[in-house]
Amino acid sequence: MTSTRPAAARWLERFAALVAALLLSAGAAGQTFPAKPLRIVVGYPPGGSGDFLTRLLADEMSKNLGVPVVTENRPGAGASIASDVVAKSAADGYTLLNSTNHAINKALYKKLPYDPDKDFAAVSRAATGPMIICVNNDLPVKTLKELIAYAKANPGKLFSAPSGNGSAPHLATVQFEAAAGVKFTTIQFKGGGPAAQSLMAGDTQVMFATSPTVLGFIRGGRMRALAVTTRLASPSVPGIPGAEEAGLPGYDSNFSFGLYVPAATPPAAIRRLHEAAVKALSKPEVREKLAIQGMDPTPSTSPEAFDAEMRAEAPMWERLVRESGARVE
Repeated sequence: MTSTRPAAARWLERFAALVAALLLSAGAAGQTFPAKPLRIVVGYPPGGSGDFLTRLLADEMSKNLGVPVVTENRPGAGASIASDVVAKSAADGYTLLNSTNHAINKALYKKLPYDPDKDFAAVSRAATGPMIICVNNDLPVKTLKELIAYAKANPGKLFSAPSGNGSAPHLATVQFEAAAGVKFTTIQFKGGGPAAQSLMAGDTQVMFATSPTVLGFIRGGRMRALAVTTRLASPSVPGIPGAEEAGLPGYDSNFSFGLYVPAATPPAAIRRLHEAAVKALSKPEVREKLAIQGMDPTPSTSPEAFDAEMRAEAPMWERLVRESGARVE
């Protein structure tokens, strides 16, 4: 029997059925994510704080997601190689990046193979840590206030030892100089290890360093810690005062890492990854492991909150890189 309904009505019914089927399929796909192993790409070599955090997150997120999560090290060019790998990966939620704020490399490098502002979607901040302000044992200062007074009385005569142009310790040093009204003579080193050796040898007198680099030397009495670079003391670095308590209010500098995915990654996948990261970072045993590396877990309340935080911080990082004079052609 031939239908007497108008052709338009029959077409609308078929269209509605097709839309319903597509929505059902999308919902099912979202519920099954992830269905295969994930990877977290990090722009630092094995052994450092960034690598340690990535491997810890990979292990813990794997337990929550029910699939393997592997770490992929792509060091070089200030982590911009790793960023480029992720920016050009499929936007399906299966490739993540563990990185600092993209504004740093945007200001540091004249040209990048990716767009720091458009090629990534935020997942969550992961961990934050202070740096430690250290001095050579022979320098006649015992407190941060004494260091500032000595630097003012001897302008340019104190040599600082950052671990590379545009690195977090370098930017923390520049920020300190502006806040304290002092000026060091900067000697750049290729990494925290060589910088620490120069401080202990007396070739340099001041160093701003990530805690894993120097805590062993501090505890062994081979250099003196004056304060951490954050306003308040950090639970991950006990026994060392915050900058405000030590006599420099208004100074607050840290290093942090966060998770990103390629832009256009489905929101459902991003929220699943955020949930897994937050759950991982909430574990007491994870907090304890991060404390060994001088970091505190600082997960964002949502992907949107993390994105807003990164954008709000960007002008500060760009200004610090500009004031540092660091530039990579």
